[in-house]
Amino acid sequence: QLQLVESGGGLVQPGGSLRLSCAASGFTLDYYAIGWFRQAPGKEREGVSCIANSGGSTKYADSVKGRFTISRDNAKNTVYLQMNNLKPEDTGVYYCAADHIRICVSRRSWDYWGQGTQVTVSS
Repeated sequence: QLQLVESGGGLVQPGGSLRLSCAASGFTLDYYAIGWFRQAPGKEREGVSCIANSGGSTKYADSVKGRFTISRDNAKNTVYLQMNNLKPEDTGVYYCAADHIRICVSRRSWDYWGQGTQVTVSS
């Protein structure tokens, strides 16, 4: 069964940090670009970050630049999202997605999605 599983979410105070993981099973992530997305209550899903299959290229939404870092360990078949200096507006369900187009460009859809992990930033 091909699937992505996110983990690492939780409740954190403003200014705190979390590291999300996106692990693949049933397929290897080496050939896929990976994106992180989030959806806050009552809002549309938005793209947060992307990393090319080689790891050599990354992109970030303006709202997270300088605070979030995406990385990948293809040997572990896992992609990470390190989130620092978290703000209440970062609250939402975070999803990872994989796509066979290996670079971070705009696309209509992604091949695989995870089930999401909740991140809540609150004092």
